[in-house]
Amino acid sequence: MTVKENLRPGGRSARVQASVHKAVRELMAEISRADVTIPLIAGKAGVTPSTIYRRWGDLQELLADVAVDRLRPDMQPIDAGSGKADLETWADQYAEEMSSGPGREMIRDVLAAQAGANACKCAEFTRQQIDVIAERAKARGEAFPDVDRVMDQVVAPIMYRILFGDVPATARVRDLVARVMSATD
Repeated sequence: MTVKENLRPGGRSARVQASVHKAVRELMAEISRADVTIPLIAGKAGVTPSTIYRRWGDLQELLADVAVDRLRPDMQPIDAGSGKADLETWADQYAEEMSSGPGREMIRDVLAAQAGANACKCAEFTRQQIDVIAERAKARGEAFPDVDRVMDQVVAPIMYRILFGDVPATARVRDLVARVMSATD
């Protein structure tokens, strides 16, 4: 079942989403993840379990929706003075955040959901961040690689290491950035 979009942003639907998301975050901080259930979430959020099932379908879709909300960037990438420096700074931060315990947990939640819409949202958040860096570099008159190239040659290897290996070392992340940037020179 797919996650339904808010039909009335700011209305009852938005209030329900906010209270359910808050309940999930609080419960995940209080008890073991394995013990979190829709009835517990509903009770804490002040809604009926049927409200949650109707909107999200199942627990995994709800957890994915909460994870996507938490993975949404809350600030623009840091302006470090050049496209390469901006991308290095962003990639270092991205690798660190995504490879942290909470980061890995959110990635698992997003990928475990049946609907792929949440994973697409996360990819779009990343593209938007790289787009900001690219536009900034172009405004400075610098050459900057295509966003898809950065996704393929920087983001994808970082994510692969996080999913199937270990924390990508800073030196490895910087090497990825150096390679993609040198291809644009």
